[in-house]
Amino acid sequence: MKYYPVNLDIENRDCLVVGGGQVGTRKVATLVDCGARVTLVSPEATLALKALADTGRIAWRQRPYIEKDLDGMFLVIGATSDEPLNRRVHADAQRQNLLCNIADRPEICNFILPAVIRRGDLLIAVSTSGKSPAFAKRLRKSLERQFGTEYETFLQVMGIIRARLLAQAHAPEVHKPLFEQLIDGGLVDLIRMARTAEIDALLARTLGEGFTFADLMAEAGTR
Repeated sequence: MKYYPVNLDIENRDCLVVGGGQVGTRKVATLVDCGARVTLVSPEATLALKALADTGRIAWRQRPYIEKDLDGMFLVIGATSDEPLNRRVHADAQRQNLLCNIADRPEICNFILPAVIRRGDLLIAVSTSGKSPAFAKRLRKSLERQFGTEYETFLQVMGIIRARLLAQAHAPEVHKPLFEQLIDGGLVDLIRMARTAEIDALLARTLGEGFTFADLMAEAGTR
């Protein structure tokens, strides 16, 4: 199987999770974090899921799954310990041409979920195409040590710089060498070491006056 890599926008889309155990809890948390409108179907649920339902962050249908639960959904995840039920969720989703993932059963999924490292807007996904989730998890932990929180700040800064430059009257490709100079100049490392004066010097040298680290971070905080 060769999977087509894609980052999916699920903000304000209706997503269904079947199963209220620990696996379902992880799946719901990820969907909520990405802005989805999540419905949980399960007779029972973990305390974490109950808390999400009590605060209105998810809808909880406290009963067994029925095929009608799929109506209007964009995506469905089966996360129960009941193998026949998981396969029924998959078959029902197939009939409705829905995106469907069944936890730990890549052979009955039309998409699989990679191990993920998030640093703000930086998203690094690791997949073994379902062959070894344990290795994907280990590689993710290694990458978490390599890519620290400085990358979140770096992308905030680069995003503001990009927006300012694009507001000017040049073609976007004109700015590519400037971004490369900032990267090659070690901006990420300077942010990690909190060397503000050196960051400001790099910004001035590359972009000219009007760009300081403090101003860029203040602007990022308003977006």
